[in-house]
Amino acid sequence: MSTISIQAPSAVVMIRPHCFHPNPETAADNTFQHTGRERAHEALAAGARNEVTAAAAALEQAGIRTHIFEDHGEHQTPDSVFPNNWLSTHAGGHIALYPMHCANRRRERRADIVEMLKAEYRVQDVIDYSGLEYDGVFLEGTGAMVLDHVARVAYTARSRRADPVALERFCTHFNFEPMCFDTADRSGRAVYHTNVMMSIATEFALVGLDLISNASRRAEVQRRLLESGRTVIALDHEQIESFAGNAIELTGSNGRVLALSERATESLRPQQRAQIEQSARLLPLRVPTIEMAGGSVRCMLAGIHLARR
Repeated sequence: MSTISIQAPSAVVMIRPHCFHPNPETAADNTFQHTGRERAHEALAAGARNEVTAAAAALEQAGIRTHIFEDHGEHQTPDSVFPNNWLSTHAGGHIALYPMHCANRRRERRADIVEMLKAEYRVQDVIDYSGLEYDGVFLEGTGAMVLDHVARVAYTARSRRADPVALERFCTHFNFEPMCFDTADRSGRAVYHTNVMMSIATEFALVGLDLISNASRRAEVQRRLLESGRTVIALDHEQIESFAGNAIELTGSNGRVLALSERATESLRPQQRAQIEQSARLLPLRVPTIEMAGGSVRCMLAGIHLARR
């Protein structure tokens, strides 16, 4: 098992939230979200905070460099635990900042995190797309796009959080080919973020093929993934709803790991686990409170694809 992979970063950014709760502004199109009304905001925030602390410790123990930042909530950012939507980093020293659909999520962007990345890693430039918000154009980072860093394909489920204009701009700047598709869950609603139905690792891809509405497009997505040399592991609707698609491969001190939630891990069938474990060790993290906000482990981790100073 090779330990070097441009697909699987060895460092991540995490945010420990102090005012977490399911965000009412994002509930309209996020069918994975639950209100959490049965628990007080303080209890939800404490639960999420503890889950981030434990997850960060597990990642560190696996040999993944974890940069953790506190969000004390002075900016009213209930979704701050999901930094991968406003920030991405890219080999060659590039950082991208993204336009966010919901107004209260725009406050999640933090200059101190960008400054840390510049101090600790080799950064050439920061490309800031956030000004597109004024035109009602949104692209929510590696939530909206699932990036194949090897074959340079940006897989993107069409939604109001993934505008084709912004996607085209990103792909031109970062040398990716956009591959868009329409989706529908069991109730016929479009998936709000591509990364809840798809995860691309070094040697395999987890993908909810059944959610891709158009049969020929579905076959094309599958073919592109197979052409990249990966095993395609198809996830069913129930597994997608359990966040099995919301996983991220990382490089630890003893090889690659697939970070995902306990709930996601439990939903995998034995054969699927065996396929994953041929190239990456499963690293289940317990995040049930955070999952109430409609995102899971992948959303919590902004991978760092930059060279260390």
